[in-house]
This record gives sequence, C-alpha cells and structure tokens, in this order.
Amino acid sequence: MNDDLAALSARIDRTNELLQRMLAEVAKTPSTHAIFVDAGYLYAAAGRLVSGTEDRRTFDLDAEGLIEALIDKARTIFADSRLLRVYWYDGARRRIHTAEQQAIAELPDVKVRLGNLNANNQQKGVDSLIRSDLESLARHRAISDAALIGGDEDLVSAVEAAQGYGARVHLWGIEAPDGRNQAEPLLWEVDSQRTFDLDFFKPYVSRRASAVYEAAATRPTREDVRFVGAQIAAKWLAARGREALVELLPGHPYLPGSVDQDLLVEAEGLLQYSLRGQADLRRALRDGFWEHLQTQY
Repeated sequence: MNDDLAALSARIDRTNELLQRMLAEVAKTPSTHAIFVDAGYLYAAAGRLVSGTEDRRTFDLDAEGLIEALIDKARTIFADSRLLRVYWYDGARRRIHTAEQQAIAELPDVKVRLGNLNANNQQKGVDSLIRSDLESLARHRAISDAALIGGDEDLVSAVEAAQGYGARVHLWGIEAPDGRNQAEPLLWEVDSQRTFDLDFFKPYVSRRASAVYEAAATRPTREDVRFVGAQIAAKWLAARGREALVELLPGHPYLPGSVDQDLLVEAEGLLQYSLRGQADLRRALRDGFWEHLQTQY
C-alpha cells in the first residue's frame, strides 16, 4: 500500500514539474498581434473623411504609407507584442488582383486576401475571409490580439469566433464626419475600441485633381531615389544626433509614421516627382535612408 502511495505521489510530483515547465515556457513566449483591414470600409470611410467622397476613382490612397503608420501604431499599443502580419481584404473582379492590389501584396508583412466584386462594385465574400482567418489564427494560438479595421455588422461572428479561442479583438475605426460608420452590435462585441481622426489619415489620402506634383517627364530610377534617401538621412542625423538614431534603429526596417511621412514629402520636393502609389520607389527611398544611417552607427 505504501509503495502504491509512493508511486502515486511520484507521478503527481512529475506532473506538477511538467506543468511548471510548460507554464514557464508559455511565460517566455512573446505575445503576437495581427492587423485585419477591411479595405472597402477603409477606402469609403477615409475617402469621405479626407476628400468628401467614397468614390475610389476620385482620390488616391497611399496604402503603403498608411499600412506602415498602422503597424507603427500597433507597435505602440501592443508594446510587448510582435507583429505577425497585416491582412488586407478587398474585392476584385473574378478575384484577380488589380495593379494597386498587387503592389500592396508585394509589401513586406502584408497578406492580400480577395473576395469577389459584383457588377455594382460591391464586395462579396470578404467578411467570410476575415472570419476564417481570425478564427484559424486564434484557434492555433498564432495571435493573442487582433486589431480589426472595419464596420460591418457581419463581422460580429468573426469577432465571436476569435474570442472563443481566447484572442482579444480590438476594433479600430475611422472618424465619421456625421454620425457613425460602424455597426453598434460590432462595437458592443469587441474588447476595445479606438478611432483614428482626420489628422491621422490626411497624409495618405489626396484628391486626384489636386495632386501635389504633376508626373515628371521622366520617372526617376531606383538609384536616384535611393541616393535622395541617403541625402535626407544625412540631414536628419545632423539635425537630431546619434541619440535619435539609437532610438530609431530597433524599428528597422520600419520607420515611425511621422518620420516616414517627412521623408516622403522631402523626397518628392527634391525629385519633383510624386511617389504616391510608387511602391518600388518608396522602398528604394527607405533603403537609401536606412543604409546611410546604418553606416553611421
């Protein structure tokens, strides 16, 4: 009898030891977050807020700059967490990427998921894609937090599915000039809410009829843009010093939204060429900026 009790006690001790080791490993595992963007909601709400229209044909959205600003914002909000990726949901005829969607898909840490676009330019299937991804990532413990940019009531089921597996869902919205642009049931269901205002979106939305620069006769090469990036980096470092550089380096390859926007505006002024929507040139600009800074560290 004593031998049986001793064996049972040993098994309990062993089980407790394994549980303690498991809990210690879980404690060391960093939290992970992802950003889920309903592009239909974003274009409509941001376009209305900044340019007074929801018609995509009348304004340009600097998706690359905006995505980086959202990543930067998430890095601040989820300070002890790492980014899994940004999921960008949009509609397309026969689910074939447009040139703009292809450029977004080529961005680092971005996954484009396409629903269908019907004859009335209405998205179909996007909500189900968001639910599928949210539920799957939460179920496999790939994320602990989800920042959801959207407003449709149909997203409630996606939120519930993710929460059912222990993930927290944070609803990010866009300021509405008049009333709300997010369904109340969705607002009730999420774990937290945050609204971004005009000042946040203004740098990334511009009416096509009033572009800052007309297209240059000759498109600059990537090397031209890279050189300008290095020039601006030298000027930035001289003005701010090495302490600012030390603070900036851990964020590589991303730049804080304010720094990135200043870099873009100054580069367009030097080049006399608009880099809005020019994903390859924007990357070359940042590459030049970072390369110069890293040589000075």
